[in-house]
Amino acid sequence: MDTIREQWLVLISTPIYFIIIGLELLLSHISRRKAYTLKDSLNNLYLMLLNSGIDLAFRLIYLAILQYFFLHAVMHLQNAFAYWLILLFAEDFLFYWLHRFDHEIRFFWATHVTHHSSEHLNFSVGFRSSVFQPLYRFIYFIPLAWFGFKPLDIVFMYSATQIWGIFVHTEMINKMGWLEYVLITPSHHRVHHASNAKYLDKNMGMFLVIWDKLFGTFQKELPANKYQPIKYGLTKNIQSSNTATIVFHEWRQMWKDIFQKNITLRQRLGYLFGPPGWSHDGSRLTSDEMRASEDTETLTKKSCYSQPDPLPA
Repeated sequence: MDTIREQWLVLISTPIYFIIIGLELLLSHISRRKAYTLKDSLNNLYLMLLNSGIDLAFRLIYLAILQYFFLHAVMHLQNAFAYWLILLFAEDFLFYWLHRFDHEIRFFWATHVTHHSSEHLNFSVGFRSSVFQPLYRFIYFIPLAWFGFKPLDIVFMYSATQIWGIFVHTEMINKMGWLEYVLITPSHHRVHHASNAKYLDKNMGMFLVIWDKLFGTFQKELPANKYQPIKYGLTKNIQSSNTATIVFHEWRQMWKDIFQKNITLRQRLGYLFGPPGWSHDGSRLTSDEMRASEDTETLTKKSCYSQPDPLPA
């Protein structure tokens, strides 16, 4: 039954993906936005296939691990409505922390960076998957199995919220009214994909916006007259469309950083588990440091412009 439910989800969502991507392509062509490029779209497709292949190959293993904790569950919910409602909130909460650690710990960022490496934002970028994430993602969902949620139900709920996660990768949809206060919307997710300092590592949720507001990672999209236009991609973009480079470039750089000469063990661990951009000599900046630098620069400019005119002699 659980497998059939997931198959139906795939059957229903697949034509929806084709429709919304087709409409976005048409609208971007009409408005001359150039939201898509062939190379970028092909990379999105290839990265999705790599991610899906690893997920399928590893699925029996992570389902067996989740099943072990389910068999040793500390409780079981009997009410079906409560079961699915709590699973939705709990899965989304745990995904928030998975996603946040993917951004804040370099070892995991090395995997997740592939998703942020596109300099475009469109529905196809939603498929630009973090290739190796299936190898560790299930660890975050172990508490769900331990609290009595069936492994296949956990996988189903993750897949269901992923559909919304694809939908928010677009520039074509502006603000969504009262939904802006409840859900992660396209506006919120544009901020998440921006490389502007103020927007870095913000809006980590997949479905509900409550977690970002509770844990201090929420940032609304600002109008152009209040902040600079959104720039997508990385703070330092990859000058290559080669898929191997996209997948492994951060791993290679991290390896070089860890094994450079004349640094301590603590500094080596900092390059591995510290935030992306951390450096032992301050030669690079983390997202917090970039934000602080930008805020200082803005305050300095405001201070200069607000100086009173000198009194006449």
